Amino acid sequence: MRIGELAAQTGMTRDTIRFYEKVGLIAGRRLANGYRDFPPEAVAWLHYVRTAQSLGFSLAEIARQGEELRDAPDAAEALSALFEDKIQIVDARMAELAALRAELTARVGTGCPLRPTDPDEQGVGRPTWTSGTLGTLSV
Repeated sequence: MRIGELAAQTGMTRDTIRFYEKVGLIAGRRLANGYRDFPPEAVAWLHYVRTAQSLGFSLAEIARQGEELRDAPDAAEALSALFEDKIQIVDARMAELAALRAELTARVGTGCPLRPTDPDEQGVGRPTWTSGTLGTLSV
């Protein structure tokens, strides 16, 4: 099928499909007239790519996983394992974001939110300002 038909069936633009082809997510062959020709399975694969992206997978992860899934004897089991791995990554990122949120919350209303909140860290490895017309920064 040509790129316009593939775009219509997947709801993607021709440019998106060309980009996916350029980065190796999808392969089409060139016809004698120069048109791209994609196999019918490309529709399902591009729907998978779009779904995987909406679930937080990067294009690099999708490409790598596509190879793993093609070689897997049980694609459903392989997908479940990939999802479990992604959940662990999401959980770790959520913990990082919660810690960041707590740090930002602790700095609200402190006068200068860039100062260390731990009194033992005051001035340790931090630049300080000295008086002057414009001030001087020293480390």
